[in-house]
Amino acid sequence: MVEEYTVHLNAFEGPLDLLLHLIEKNKIDIYDIPIAVLTDQYLTYLDQFREFNIDVASEFLLMAATLLQIKSRILLPEQPNIADEDEIDEDPRQELVQRLLEYRRFKEVSSVLDKMSITQGHIFYRATDLPPIQHLPPENLDVNLLWQAFQNVIEGQLSQNNIQKVARDKFSVQDKMLFILTLLQKTAKKAILFTAAFAIDSTKGEMIVSFLAVLELAKLKRINIKQALSFSPIYIYLRNDNNVL
Repeated sequence: MVEEYTVHLNAFEGPLDLLLHLIEKNKIDIYDIPIAVLTDQYLTYLDQFREFNIDVASEFLLMAATLLQIKSRILLPEQPNIADEDEIDEDPRQELVQRLLEYRRFKEVSSVLDKMSITQGHIFYRATDLPPIQHLPPENLDVNLLWQAFQNVIEGQLSQNNIQKVARDKFSVQDKMLFILTLLQKTAKKAILFTAAFAIDSTKGEMIVSFLAVLELAKLKRINIKQALSFSPIYIYLRNDNNVL
């Protein structure tokens, strides 16, 4: 009865892992591997294993065969007659060295990622307690529609004023905010049409300042901007809990 051959391979992830272990243990130059020595140590290591797993061991046995093939190619005497004299014999160890270098790089990266994962596992982040998002006060009105309404005001004013005066701006956002609040205070319902915030003879620059004033008042919650239905007029309302600037 043939004695059962058992190999225990759970100490290494694969044949390349075992080869790297032998190279590092014996301080072998990976770029100039003594293939005969490494092959003998590899085979000796396999002989010391006790349990056999066919799925894993097949990879180790295949590497053993590869090492023996490389060893035999190195030991063979050089052929004096070569058909192509310019052809240079490739080192039979070169492919193995490239595989080992690539495997070592992946192993080093894997080790770094593993350490980072362990470190992150010991860090606990407190849940964020963000304040509620502050929206602009316009009710039942898309901000894009408000911008489109402003564009319509500009187009309407420019079509009526063919001659534009170029002069330094005389109005600030603060001035226009006071102007709008004053208009609202004078009306019985404390409300005006959106277009009323822009003077008829306003220049383009002045209208832009007025629009910024409307937005600033809305941001400060001094006014409410409402539109009852789609395509209906837009109104600006004075909030009851505010005073004039």
